[in-house]
Amino acid sequence: MIYLAETPLTISARINALLDAISSFIWGPYFLIPLLLGIGFYMTIRLGGLQFIRLWAAFRLGLIKRHEPGASGDISEYQALTTALSATVGTGNIVGVATAISIGGPGALFWMWMTGLVGMVTKYSESFLAVRFRGTDEAGEKSGGPQYYLERGIKGTLGKVLGLSFSVFAVIACFGIGNMTQGNAIAENVHRSWHISPTTTGVILTVLTLMVLVGGIKSIGKVTSLLVPFMIILYVIGGLYILAVNYATLWDAIRLIFHDAFTGSSAVGGFAGSAVIMAIQYGVARGLFSNESGLGSAPIAAAAAATAHPVRQGLVSMTQTFIDTLVVVSITGLVIVTTGSWHEVDPMTGARVSPGLMTSAGFAHGLPGEWGHHLVTLSLVLFAFSTLLAWPYYGERNVERLFGVKWVMPFRIVFSLIVFVGCVSELKIVWTFSDIANGLMALPNLIGIVLLSGLIVRETRFYLKHDPKVIASKQEVDAFMEGQPGWDDWKQGDEVGSSRRGMVGGN
Repeated sequence: MIYLAETPLTISARINALLDAISSFIWGPYFLIPLLLGIGFYMTIRLGGLQFIRLWAAFRLGLIKRHEPGASGDISEYQALTTALSATVGTGNIVGVATAISIGGPGALFWMWMTGLVGMVTKYSESFLAVRFRGTDEAGEKSGGPQYYLERGIKGTLGKVLGLSFSVFAVIACFGIGNMTQGNAIAENVHRSWHISPTTTGVILTVLTLMVLVGGIKSIGKVTSLLVPFMIILYVIGGLYILAVNYATLWDAIRLIFHDAFTGSSAVGGFAGSAVIMAIQYGVARGLFSNESGLGSAPIAAAAAATAHPVRQGLVSMTQTFIDTLVVVSITGLVIVTTGSWHEVDPMTGARVSPGLMTSAGFAHGLPGEWGHHLVTLSLVLFAFSTLLAWPYYGERNVERLFGVKWVMPFRIVFSLIVFVGCVSELKIVWTFSDIANGLMALPNLIGIVLLSGLIVRETRFYLKHDPKVIASKQEVDAFMEGQPGWDDWKQGDEVGSSRRGMVGGN
């Protein structure tokens, strides 16, 4: 008998199968999905529906007031919001939504909405903690996020293990969700639409990314504060125009989304029960991939914000989930369903249109000529490039936590070079690995939110009791917080970078 050596293709197929199995377990119905939804509902109840009651106040603080005079921080609350938005409004809002609908059917969009609604309070909680436990690093910049609040808020070995685990997973994940997948999506779509080679795109993206990253969070904040509003408004206007043109099918599309969420008519077929599970699984997984609520990434940007109190930045941060999921994701999903592109067949191949082309097909049906196709390509380029600017900041904060501030600049350079690799490579394994890394990031963060929920609730209630409309000045905040246990220590620590943390009632 002759034994043939195992071919690279077979090895690759086995690796893919293994990663797919791990991803399916992590994002299956018995692990992260109930944890994410359960914690979101739990915090919604404990905080009294904060994301609904205080939503307008949060928008006013982040989008109208935009900054707080005299508050300590590296960037304004508005810039922290746009930096977080630049990371979340990415390929997940175009390709991710299409993938969820392609596999889970239109009902997956409903579960993306649910993830967004409960995710708003999760985003509030993690951003509150990021500011609450932040410090100042050796370079004089604010540094915070799960890698710090898990260790500082949860005493003992458990907190250290959770914080360290988050840092390791975050550094790994930033090269997937925040780098290669984004660069690859840009290169592929630019090549298909405008016939620019992936190599050329890779070189341009690498240079542009490095130019912005060298300036740190202040440079990133300035770029995203201009780029994010433009790209979101452009995409939303195009989508609203298409929905207006297809108004006759809009109500039927909404009914189909709600019907399929509970009865199941999965795009890939199968019995009703499995179709419902797939709608939930892919809706929640792609919802998190899009808005990152509970993932622990956005709080890292929130920690850099100049704010008078952790509650205020928490409120501003939760509007990011609303904009990402309830606005941008909704536009993509409704366009796909109303135009029927989710079950459209490619006449050349006889197969259903791939998720990568599904959104383009939907926009092409609603806009004249080639405008729809070009709008989606341009939006995807802007969305993905903005993600390339924000995620390295998340990565470098965790590199600093693991190895020290001296490794931050080498990390920025390596991150920029890896963008080129993503542009010129096939990335099926990387996409699956990104899902796994996202889940592993979320796990320690979600555990921390539950363990610190008492602190979050107590301090939130105290603040909102004295400033229910969230309009107090920094001086007024200092006045009603004066004398509260630990407030002076927290204020001093926030200003000089002390790790002393004990505000309002302790842990």
